[in-house]
Amino acid sequence: MPMTSRERLLTALENKRPDRLPCQVHGWMAYYLNHYLGGMDWWQAYEKFDMDFAMYVSPTYRYNEKDLVNWQVDRRDLGTDTQGNHCWEETITTPKGTLHHAGAWNEITGWNTEHLIKSPSDFDIWNAFYPVPTDIDFTEIQKTRDRLGDRGIIRSHPFYPGQGSPWQAFCTLAGTEESILMACSDPEFLHHALDAILRKTLRVTAMWEGIPSDMVETGGGAGSNTVISPTLFEEFCLPYDRQQHEALHEAGVKIVYHLCGGVMHMLDLVARNGADGLETMTPPEMGGDCDLREASRRVGDRLFFIGGFDQQRGFEKGTPEMARRLVHDCFEATRDHAGYIVCPSDHFFKGDPANLQAFSDAVKECVY
Repeated sequence: MPMTSRERLLTALENKRPDRLPCQVHGWMAYYLNHYLGGMDWWQAYEKFDMDFAMYVSPTYRYNEKDLVNWQVDRRDLGTDTQGNHCWEETITTPKGTLHHAGAWNEITGWNTEHLIKSPSDFDIWNAFYPVPTDIDFTEIQKTRDRLGDRGIIRSHPFYPGQGSPWQAFCTLAGTEESILMACSDPEFLHHALDAILRKTLRVTAMWEGIPSDMVETGGGAGSNTVISPTLFEEFCLPYDRQQHEALHEAGVKIVYHLCGGVMHMLDLVARNGADGLETMTPPEMGGDCDLREASRRVGDRLFFIGGFDQQRGFEKGTPEMARRLVHDCFEATRDHAGYIVCPSDHFFKGDPANLQAFSDAVKECVY
């Protein structure tokens, strides 16, 4: 008897063998939904292509009013630039000084043009006054869980000012290049900052007990070996990841570690950090270095994988025949261990919907 989508995905998260290859996308981008799918939402898009659902929903947090008073955010809309990008700036006022950052966005994505943390004194202000939740609400997650039924799983993100690890969060706050230079010039301060960020996350994670999510995504692209060396990863990522992963396991969720870049030099380090799985297994054609077959051989008995599908060749510039072939290539590369969910190695914004249908149809041919 065939498994339900939920059973299939949960089996893969246990690094075990489901009935056939499960699939998801790494989030549905509004640009694709609006320009290629007539404004569908995530539910409609997953249903249209008959994929296994992976819905992203995180807890709702409540804050002490005094903490919010000490963190006054003044956001200004700066209009659009000559390229049509929407620009903004924020000034944050605290009892011990102000912080400032700026950014821009378009219909595809957003980015920072000025980072919030520019000096150790800025971080001291941030650390003293950045609000940390005092209560948690799982209502939205449970509503999604009830609606989802046996069609899939729920993924959440941990509490961070950025993606899901202290290193990635600090890179978001201060800039990736600046963080790498600090690792070389002032490692003592950087360790202090990473520990302070982690302490806030652990306070919130202690409230996660009973969360109705199935999996949490930690890590972040700034930890990829196309960004930092294994030596820096071992010093500035590994010890903090271990602590947060222990706390998340106590809350009862599986953990996928997200490295959207080079992974091959980090495989054994991720296998040591307490995560259950690894994504996004980005192939060289997409700017990563992942050899799925070799990764499966080396750590497939310890980690499940999500990703590996080249969304540019398969979706954005592909054909249904190419999408089908790439799915089968991913399946053959990982089938020996089988804890694998095929998924685009990151977001996609273009592509004939027929290519997505071929992707979904092909996984049904990949039977273990």
